[in-house]
Amino acid sequence: MEKRLSIEGMSCAHCVKHVTEALKEVEGVTSVEVDLASKSALVQGEVKDENLKLAVEDAGYEVVSIETV
Repeated sequence: MEKRLSIEGMSCAHCVKHVTEALKEVEGVTSVEVDLASKSALVQGEVKDENLKLAVEDAGYEVVSIETV
């Protein structure tokens, strides 16, 4: 399953790295691609939306929306 997260609070490459690492640690995630320009992350794997949201928020950023693509 593929999900797109809209994320607020990212402003630099370090932010992208931080969010990428946080999402990769979520059980069930197989792939993560974070894009600073669109302030989004594309996540593949079998994982609950709530787990993705918690990982991003624990890293210090805000999830605006999660949609299945």
